[in-house]
Amino acid sequence: MTGYSADEKLRFEQLTKLRRQWLKDQELSPREPTVAPKTPGRIDLSYLLFMRMNQTFKAYNASVFAVTRILIPAWIVHYYVKYHVSKMPYGIVALKPRLFPGDTILETGEVVPDLPEADSHGHH
Repeated sequence: MTGYSADEKLRFEQLTKLRRQWLKDQELSPREPTVAPKTPGRIDLSYLLFMRMNQTFKAYNASVFAVTRILIPAWIVHYYVKYHVSKMPYGIVALKPRLFPGDTILETGEVVPDLPEADSHGHH
């Protein structure tokens, strides 16, 4: 008898199929190899802290610039224009005018009433 028996042929085909499947399983997909994330070491942590501080420093510098170069000068210009340049009547009151009985109040148009007469018998 020459050649393989039916059991041997079946066993050989199964082994061949398993070997092909094993070789196919060894091929990597585009998502592989997957690497587990490692915990950052001291150098990595110091770098991350530096970057966080750098962002904080940049934010601080931007806010200082905004306050000193934009907000404060804008407030000064607004104040000067409002109280020293504006020609609006009654916008700036340097000295209130004195009002006497019989005078007319400019804002309301009312007349200041006369002072009440003092009682002559109430004083010593």
